[in-house]
Amino acid sequence: MPFINVYIHIIWTTKNRELLITKELKPILLDYIKKNSLNKGIFIDRMNCVGNHIHILVSLGVEQTISKTIMLLKGESSFWINKEKLTKTKFEWQEEYAVFSVKGNDLEKVRIYIDTQEEHHKKKTFEMEYDEFINEYNHLG
Repeated sequence: MPFINVYIHIIWTTKNRELLITKELKPILLDYIKKNSLNKGIFIDRMNCVGNHIHILVSLGVEQTISKTIMLLKGESSFWINKEKLTKTKFEWQEEYAVFSVKGNDLEKVRIYIDTQEEHHKKKTFEMEYDEFINEYNHLG
């Protein structure tokens, strides 16, 4: 039996980074994604979102690819939000996403980072956060 221990930190935004994830929508959205992911065999370790983006820490399984996992999480959640009419306007995720590998000794750091998104975004915009991620991962070697 194969052994897989691959964690990825996924970030994606709402279309045009619109502030569509309200305080009311957030718990409903996170609960839906969690339940849906379990049905699809996707193991979500941590997840959190703010008004215009989401962070998810996923442990990939043997048969899972990054693109298929993200497609399922994004596609089914936006379809569900629109079907249930949970936003005043059409809800869409941006097509792009960012994925970062997470080493075992960094897991707790990433978990804390995801858990504290609200606090973090009192000081930094999504753009600032994203630029920091890109710069940090471009300098790893």
